[in-house]
This record gives sequence, C-alpha cells and structure tokens, in this order.
Amino acid sequence: MILTNKSNSDVYVVPPKFSLLFSPSPPHPVYHGTSYPLDMAHRIVSQVVVTGARVFGRAFAEAYKQAQASGKYAAQKKASGGSLTTSSLTLDEACKILNVKPPASGEHNLEHVMGRFKKLFDLNNPEKGGSFYLQSKILRARERLEMEFREAERKAAHDKELKEGWNPKVYKDK
Repeated sequence: MILTNKSNSDVYVVPPKFSLLFSPSPPHPVYHGTSYPLDMAHRIVSQVVVTGARVFGRAFAEAYKQAQASGKYAAQKKASGGSLTTSSLTLDEACKILNVKPPASGEHNLEHVMGRFKKLFDLNNPEKGGSFYLQSKILRARERLEMEFREAERKAAHDKELKEGWNPKVYKDK
C-alpha cells in the first residue's frame, strides 16, 4: 500500500502487514433507524434473563441452606431441652426484674407477680415519660414467670395423676 502526503508530495510505502491500520474504515450500516441490529437486542435480552435466573437461583439456594441450618439448630435445641423462646431471659433475671422471690418447689404466687407487673408496667409507660425498653423487659419477665408457673402446674398435675392413677372424667347424658 502506498500513502502520499498532499502537502509536500512525499510518498510512503506501508508494508502489507500494517495495511489494515491505514486503510479507510467501511461505512457503518444503518439498520432502519436503530443503532443495533435486531439480533443484538435478542442477545442482550437473553443475557439479562439468564443472568437474572442465575442470581435468583443462587439466592434461592442460599436461603434454602439457611433454612435447613435453622431447622437443624432448632431440633438440636429442642432435643437438648432448651427453650426456643424469643427472649433468653432466665428465671433468676425475671425474678430480679419484677422484684419477686423465685418460686420454691411447688409454691408460687401468681397474684403477687401480676400485681408487681402491673405496677412496674404502668410506671414505665412511654407516654408518661417511661422507657419502652424497660417496659418490654418487664413484659418478658412476666411471660417467663408465667411459663414457669404453667410448667410447674403441668408437672404437679402429671405427678398427681401418676400417684393416684388415671381417672377419666365421664359425662352422662341427661
């Protein structure tokens, strides 16, 4: 390929391997008012769909793994005798929050606990300048003590039934 300079009429010889660098570019085709051919649009749309499916698939797989792990944790916790309550409040902490004595073996005073709960819950009302955090702690403490009392009552009824034997209640029609 031979190039000439119009200003000083110099002639340059370009070796064949560099001729593509100096050749004029072909005119760009116009595709009926669009800048990309229709094939490119299909390719882009399919790439977006495939990429979205990949991302969704990975997210679904990760969520499934987390759900399985959570289920295994719950099963282990249940098998070990732990409770799956939302609060991890111990019985001792609940008694300290409500300022009551821990229930002794077989005896508990639910009325005293409810009286302390109502008093402390009303004192910590956020509308009266109290703390919502403290109010929620008081509520969780009452729930924990109620759970303990229900469990003690259930155990006492079970022990009584074992001691006396099973005595079904029979209802007769009149």
